[in-house]
Amino acid sequence: TMALCLKQVFNKDKTFRPRKKFEPGTQRFELYKKAQASLKSGLDLKAVVQLPPGESINDWIAVHVVDFFNRINLIYGTMSEYCTEKSCPIMSGGLRYEYRWQDDSKYKKPTKLSAPQYMCMLMDWIEMLINNEDIFPTRIGVPFPKQFQQVCTKILTRLFRVFVHVYIHHFDSIINMGAEAHVNTCYKHFYYFIREFSLIDHRELEPLVRMPQGWGG
Repeated sequence: TMALCLKQVFNKDKTFRPRKKFEPGTQRFELYKKAQASLKSGLDLKAVVQLPPGESINDWIAVHVVDFFNRINLIYGTMSEYCTEKSCPIMSGGLRYEYRWQDDSKYKKPTKLSAPQYMCMLMDWIEMLINNEDIFPTRIGVPFPKQFQQVCTKILTRLFRVFVHVYIHHFDSIINMGAEAHVNTCYKHFYYFIREFSLIDHRELEPLVRMPQGWGG
């Protein structure tokens, strides 16, 4: 049933999967391995997110945006059977926050969507951006575009909303699935990263200022 449910969320013809991998042998793959190694070493997460000496900030941000996309995609995928049109007819974070969807193609004006619809649009939109060589160049020597960090801010701001929705509306399910420690670690890593490089407007962070009980930080 899980596979069926995930197929419904991520379009009929797509099975759920982390969408993007770093090519072995590339500079970004090496940077990704370095980031993962320091994450596994048990270092303080505040230290893990710092830019390693001599590395390019845009490469470091690119590696993390793709990694967070993959991991948040996976977190939402495991939650998606609890997040339905019926349970979550509006993409929200509690009673005070409602997120509307806007893009450059189908939804030119901010539009009310259910949480599953919003998530589906979001994951497809991010996938399209990170696979676009003009925005996330993978070839060595090809520079990042001028608006790269601006694009990443938009991606990370929207990914943060996945945490907001999952924590506020599906926290019981996280606990029941035994996924609490995993989600909390991913959230802390994400939070320290965006704070380290000031990548999200602090007003966007307000819904999770008072984290649910049981968050260890």
